[in-house]
Amino acid sequence: MNPLSIPPWFIPMLYMSVTAICGLVLPRLEQEYLVAYSHGMSVASAQATLSAVASGMMALTGIVFALAFVMVQFSAIAYSPRLVTWFGRDPVLFHALGLFIATFFYAIATLAWVDRGGNGTVPLFSVLLVTVLLILSMIVFARLVQRLNDIQISNVLYFVGQQGREVIRAMFPRLDTVGDAAPELWQTAAESAQQRPVTQILRYSGDPWTVTQFHLDALVRQAQAEDAVIVMECAVGDTLVEDTLLLRVYGGQQPLPEAPLRRAIHLARERTFEQDPQYPLRLLVDIAIKALSPAINDPTTAVQALDQIEDLLRRLGRRVLNAGYVTDDQGVVRLIFPTPTWEDYLALAFDEIRQYGVSSVQVIRRLRSALVGLAESLTDISRKAVVERYLHHLNLMVEHSILDAEDRVMALQEDRQGLGLSRRRTGK
Repeated sequence: MNPLSIPPWFIPMLYMSVTAICGLVLPRLEQEYLVAYSHGMSVASAQATLSAVASGMMALTGIVFALAFVMVQFSAIAYSPRLVTWFGRDPVLFHALGLFIATFFYAIATLAWVDRGGNGTVPLFSVLLVTVLLILSMIVFARLVQRLNDIQISNVLYFVGQQGREVIRAMFPRLDTVGDAAPELWQTAAESAQQRPVTQILRYSGDPWTVTQFHLDALVRQAQAEDAVIVMECAVGDTLVEDTLLLRVYGGQQPLPEAPLRRAIHLARERTFEQDPQYPLRLLVDIAIKALSPAINDPTTAVQALDQIEDLLRRLGRRVLNAGYVTDDQGVVRLIFPTPTWEDYLALAFDEIRQYGVSSVQVIRRLRSALVGLAESLTDISRKAVVERYLHHLNLMVEHSILDAEDRVMALQEDRQGLGLSRRRTGK
């Protein structure tokens, strides 16, 4: 039930382990079979060079830790604490640490075989390997420094938005690729499946963990094997606490084994993007409302976040959102899991930004432009009506805000740049 991926700290440990083994074996093999090959530099020069490489790698390792600290602290303070996990687990960072450690260890190992037994030789291939590791370390270090560019706000917002676009593409079929009656048919099939008696209930026991994804194929196979229907009561993104209801099983010839059911529910300490289209929106909204706080007072960042939010909502608006049903190869519904509604997405995307940004003309203009553009892009009448209701609510908030009459006129204009280019006035 908790299949965690390999922890990032294991990467440098793997580098260190492999290097330690190579440092013990390779110089001995070279001394045994390749003793005729020797580097041309003097013993004193080789010792000084290898010592400099080893000490330099320790200094670079300290710089890497400093860069990691800066990236994590900056992302937590300027953007969102939930982004710390993604910056702190950057694989480039851990591979850099591992490569620096490997270079350090192998330089020390090679140093031990210089002038071994007073033979006055410098092992050629070990010195060349240290040189290759040093060059690779410099390349990775340059790449790591370049990664600092990734914490610029535009790159952070694009990264989060791109994760959202990928999960939307993977999870939800397009409305124009399924029949108009398909969502209703799925709903009817799910309701009929739940008419069967409840034969099994599974609850959670343990420390608080967050649901990151469901192993859909495994759950469907288990339900099909016993001619049952599994209804998930927890959703992706939920934090499970003691005695939380996980699922109900309807029908079935006998109870399903609990261990495979629990393993099919993937848990982690933090939410992830897999099967969680709300998480990218949550991060974008976090960045926007933090930018709108009096301590930061950066409405332009909120406008940039709304660019990504609008794009995600336009994509969601053209997708089948109530796709929380999975059928077996016979077309029978075997798994039902909760998914957010269109209203849930709109509330998450706009409510907090509207509340915290109501006194910012720039944010209101961009928010209004997003709502108008979203309404125009939708083909579903019911979803369009919800967006128009949000637009009406926004107008009411502007009318009752602390803005004076002139600012209210400005705020009721559409502007994709916030304050840059007015498109339309209400009432025209």
